[in-house]
Amino acid sequence: MAMIASVGAIWRGLNWSFLTDLLLSILPALLCITLHELAHGFTAYRLGDDTAKAAGRLTLNPIKHIDIMGLVMMVVFRIGWAKPVPVNMMRFKNPRRGMAVTAAAGPAMNLLIALLFLLLYGGLTPFLYRSSWGEYLLQMIYITAYLSVMLAVFNLLPVPPLDGSKVLYAFLPDRTYYKLMYYERYGAVILVLGIFLLNRTSLNPLGTAVSWVFDRLFFLAEWAFSLTRTFA
Repeated sequence: MAMIASVGAIWRGLNWSFLTDLLLSILPALLCITLHELAHGFTAYRLGDDTAKAAGRLTLNPIKHIDIMGLVMMVVFRIGWAKPVPVNMMRFKNPRRGMAVTAAAGPAMNLLIALLFLLLYGGLTPFLYRSSWGEYLLQMIYITAYLSVMLAVFNLLPVPPLDGSKVLYAFLPDRTYYKLMYYERYGAVILVLGIFLLNRTSLNPLGTAVSWVFDRLFFLAEWAFSLTRTFA
């Protein structure tokens, strides 16, 4: 009996809120990643490159887009990535401009998702906050908005292979552009090391930037809340 009581005490003492947060983050992460990559592929297709379509990436099926490690990083650390959509920039009429527009489509999609889900969060709060299931749903909506902002800000960093580097390169001279494209293969390693080193210090510029953007957009939730609370 003593052993059973001890196990029960340990069970009750576990931090279930952390596990709950992880579970509630999975669907928002999948949604944000899927629509981000779909935006890249669809934009490229509209600009004349059907590489993503041929690879089966113009789909809402998240399995086609997820990178397991990137998904885990996003759920646990709120910084992650997806499997890049294949793009052949030489199929665009203007390769560099087309690549820049295609790259910008992903972060733009995430900002649209954030705006929509902040409106949903504010508008639904008066109706859902009283029930436990409603609170979980609100938390998922909030997480979706936050992860979307994170993906937008993170991918706009001008570091290869992130989207921001491809947007920046559209404004560089050809010689500089192709030289930087050559070193793109090392960008992911540099990026991961940079994030790791910054997280080991008190500095967290990425987190600060994400919080700043999120706070600037949160007025939409407050506005939607003020509209719907009188009907609850």
